[in-house]
Amino acid sequence: MFLRANAFLIAVGLFLFLASPGQAAPECLRGPEQCRERSMHPDLPEPDAKVRAIRKVEGEETTAYWREQGVEFIKKQLAREPNKRQAKNVILFIGDGMGVTTTSAARNLIGGEEKALSFENFPYTGLSKTYSVDKIVPDSACTATAYLCGVKGQEGTIGVNGVVTRANCTSMLDESTHVDSIAKWAMDAGKWAGLVTTTRVTHASPSGVYAHIAERDWENDAEVLTDCGANSGIQDIAYQLARGEVGSKLKVILGGGRKNFVDSTLSEEGKRTDGLDLIEEFKAANARNVFVDTKDELMAVNVANTERLLGLFNYDHIQYRMETAEDSPQPSLEQMTRKAIEYMSQNEQGYFLFIEGGRIDQAHHKNQARMALNETIEFSKAIAAAQELTNEEDTLLVVTADHSHVFSYAGYANRGEDIFGRAPVNGTDGIPYMVLSYANGPSYENFYDTQSKERKDPTSVVKGAPTDQFPSGVPIYDDSHGGDDVAVYALGPWSHLFTGVYEQSTIPHLMAYASCLGDGHTVCST
Repeated sequence: MFLRANAFLIAVGLFLFLASPGQAAPECLRGPEQCRERSMHPDLPEPDAKVRAIRKVEGEETTAYWREQGVEFIKKQLAREPNKRQAKNVILFIGDGMGVTTTSAARNLIGGEEKALSFENFPYTGLSKTYSVDKIVPDSACTATAYLCGVKGQEGTIGVNGVVTRANCTSMLDESTHVDSIAKWAMDAGKWAGLVTTTRVTHASPSGVYAHIAERDWENDAEVLTDCGANSGIQDIAYQLARGEVGSKLKVILGGGRKNFVDSTLSEEGKRTDGLDLIEEFKAANARNVFVDTKDELMAVNVANTERLLGLFNYDHIQYRMETAEDSPQPSLEQMTRKAIEYMSQNEQGYFLFIEGGRIDQAHHKNQARMALNETIEFSKAIAAAQELTNEEDTLLVVTADHSHVFSYAGYANRGEDIFGRAPVNGTDGIPYMVLSYANGPSYENFYDTQSKERKDPTSVVKGAPTDQFPSGVPIYDDSHGGDDVAVYALGPWSHLFTGVYEQSTIPHLMAYASCLGDGHTVCST
């Protein structure tokens, strides 16, 4: 009897304590089990309309609104005819680190949770399983091998199969371990191939288009020298982009990372030690090769007079969009996407184009939710531009992520409230918590007083700056990736094949099937 009464008091106390200051929680007069249930799903008082009103969409309070919405969706699904034409063009968009919580939260930046990002209107969706050969939770290197080459490898490796272990200086020299990407399959079929990214063009994700390497960090020869010594026989990633079988034939390369292409004695930015200037080499290879490093130069490119286009807009990654002014010399992802499609559309045989919103991931790693969600909106804009510039009758658009992050979107916030703000209730310690948070990451000490062993009020830390860090539960240098499945969105020829739950390595096989690429199973072979 004592234990039952005690449990009842604890449950009631917990429920009352959850209410934030100024809000009175309804008294729980039921049994302890029911009170525990009520604390899990609290009926919180509505906010004072004089202070802040809940945003309401006209008609949502009626039965007819939702029933009509459901009927319209059914009609749209029934009217949809699968497109079984051969895809002339394929564009693969990767939102690096863009898990489902990221896309869901990002909708609040475009007007509310009921809104949709551009690609969320694509007719077909699926889920891909992102684990690697050796890790439950993968990185961007092995995932690039999966969604570009159709084979899973080990963490940290790119363009090689699971035999090669990370940073192994000898096993990757065996070319039987190398796996080619869909970019090469496209080239072999007479199509053009190219890449666009907001990261360094030698970073993990874009490297999957053209490189075979045991260590994602071997972006220049100095890094190889440090790990493997002289005369290792290993070609660094930038070298493979400049002189490799696939990299040297890419028609468009747009992103950041100049430092990996130039010797340190030739440029203050340079990181190479082999005396090479691979940018000058690119320009000298053909009088019609065009190199640009500013937005204005990119926009001015006459694609009809261009043999190959290389744009490197920063010595490192391209800056976050929130860090740039309107007159920034760096192009947006949308601007790079538009120019790349303008150029690639010249080929009558078609093309494969890889486009990455790479800095979603990097902002999440620093627990910078505001940056990450803004980069997601920029990514959505680029996809909208691609949809505008192409024809879904002959162009397959595929949008997905390489992996997710340990990013949480919670707290029973009211409709219309600032998603970057506090939840409407406090924690059981009486301190507010935020709608957005992370399971781990570098922000931990900003929000936890290690001396008093208490949380700090996060509203005193998060001030509205683009670089605001949001709370994390475990202190680590960078937040970790998440192991949950990621969404796949598809539009165009054979996009209906992208439904279901499948291995991430299935994605390039699906794209190849639609466009008759490679020596596997394709619509042309059947």
